[in-house]
Amino acid sequence: MKPRPGYHSVKEQSMKPQVTIVYCTGCNWLLRAGWMAQELLSTFGEDLGGVTLVPGHGGIFEVRVDATPIWERKRDGGFPDAKELKKRLRDVIEPDRDLGHIDRAGA
Repeated sequence: MKPRPGYHSVKEQSMKPQVTIVYCTGCNWLLRAGWMAQELLSTFGEDLGGVTLVPGHGGIFEVRVDATPIWERKRDGGFPDAKELKKRLRDVIEPDRDLGHIDRAGA
């Protein structure tokens, strides 16, 4: 069976970086996690295998690429802004990629 046009096979997707956002349900951080997922997908689109939201507890808010943490709320002192999170993701999956206005001085 041929894949439909515009779709990637499961194997192709599984070879791409997987982002996981673990958020505290008791803190009501689902909307924040969803917004960050949207920001990452809008910038990195098909370069990612997917973004998964994982409910947690105890004030957790962590963003990981595969098994590598790129943001931990407790370690990094709060929540990332979209610009910083995109830079950290880029630095892991494609360090030479230009993020346009995000990389410009004063942006």
